[in-house]
Amino acid sequence: MTQELIDLRASILERRYEDALAIIDELEGMSKQAILRNIESFLVRLIIHLIKNQIEQRLTNSWVASISDSIRQIKKLNLKDNKTSYYINTSEWQPFLEEAIEAAIRPASIEVLNGQLKPSQLSKQLDRTQLIVVAQRLIDLTYQYSAKDLPGIVDTSLAELPGASDWLESQGL
Repeated sequence: MTQELIDLRASILERRYEDALAIIDELEGMSKQAILRNIESFLVRLIIHLIKNQIEQRLTNSWVASISDSIRQIKKLNLKDNKTSYYINTSEWQPFLEEAIEAAIRPASIEVLNGQLKPSQLSKQLDRTQLIVVAQRLIDLTYQYSAKDLPGIVDTSLAELPGASDWLESQGL
């Protein structure tokens, strides 16, 4: 990015405004790609914990905290600076979710059932459709609620997952 800024300065000083605008477009694209990579990172983290929940049929405080934080971070990253539009609209998540599931299988296999399953075995056991439904439902909350209200709303949504009744009991809820 440093070279692009040097080139931008030179283009402006030399009054090559079309070149300057092209560099600005390139910088905007680089910025968007960096944001999307960060969103994808939190999406994989989210999916890892949803995989653990789906396979182990339980929910822990740690998983809830990680899922909640992932959703909150996705909300913050996805909202553009103008606070009125998003990098990824609610109807555009499907390919991101499918890719995140595939990226999450290997790291999830280390954690699920204390690492008893190989990635290929875990992959065969997954209900990908259900994972996408649950993840999309959680992501949809980011379009409806503030970052401040999101953790409580996510907890309520997670209460519907398998094994959540034990988690709720441990919380005194």
